[in-house]
Amino acid sequence: MLSMQLFRSPASAFVLLLSLLLSLPSSARTKRSARVRRFAHTHMCKHVLEPHAVSANMVLRGRASWYGKYFQGMKTGSGERYNRFAYTCAHKTLPFNTRLRVTSVLTGHSVVVRVNDRGPFRHRRIIDLSEKASKELNLQELGATTIVAEVVAPETPLGPTTAPDNLLALCLGDPHPHAPFTTYTVDPAAAAEAAPVVAAAPVAAPATFEVQVGEFATVADAQSVLAKIQSLDPNVHVELANDLLDGRQRSRVLVGTFGERPQAEAVRRWLLVWGIGGQVREVALR
Repeated sequence: MLSMQLFRSPASAFVLLLSLLLSLPSSARTKRSARVRRFAHTHMCKHVLEPHAVSANMVLRGRASWYGKYFQGMKTGSGERYNRFAYTCAHKTLPFNTRLRVTSVLTGHSVVVRVNDRGPFRHRRIIDLSEKASKELNLQELGATTIVAEVVAPETPLGPTTAPDNLLALCLGDPHPHAPFTTYTVDPAAAAEAAPVVAAAPVAAPATFEVQVGEFATVADAQSVLAKIQSLDPNVHVELANDLLDGRQRSRVLVGTFGERPQAEAVRRWLLVWGIGGQVREVALR
């Protein structure tokens, strides 16, 4: 009689069901979860948008994740078998065999991968890297990270590679920097001209904004920060300003000279991604 009353209570039935699920060995729960993910991946690969045309100057910015051993040997969207030890990736719409140079905005590490699958199917992710490729960007520890991906030539070797010299120009070319992800094109000539704008403003149009990323009591500390910024992008102009404040010497690290505040704000956000805080200052012509 008591058992009959127990099952008549929805709450009691739920508790009983939950206890039964939790009583399963962890390995069984893991295998079931893996089967669910594999089924979802296979199903979703059949319901994706048609591939769109690729521009030689196309750039993608957004979040990247990865997928590994539970998908090993499964058919990808292209019909190939997934190989977690190959430099491949999944994208929703890029044509198969498109090659991308994927750069982590957090670490500056880059890897070239080939599109052979569809996905990712999680919220606000633009690309899923294979397990092998994810190691180059430290994704297995991070889980997901912000990346900038460029379409590269079909003959570009797959695997780890150097980061783009114009990484800052690529970031500044983003027309929607506050959006969670975006796709845009960057004119190579415009990107090449972006560096001098950061390096120094024309005499005819003096800049009135700069990014101050630190104020230090010693020159050595300031030079350490300056060197780090220069290592991120050699095209960025960084200078050291030494002066006296209340009789004490101070060293400030200043980045760029800009004619408009939005330009300076874009660089400030770029530096913040690398863990370098700063503030935009309006300054008189020095």
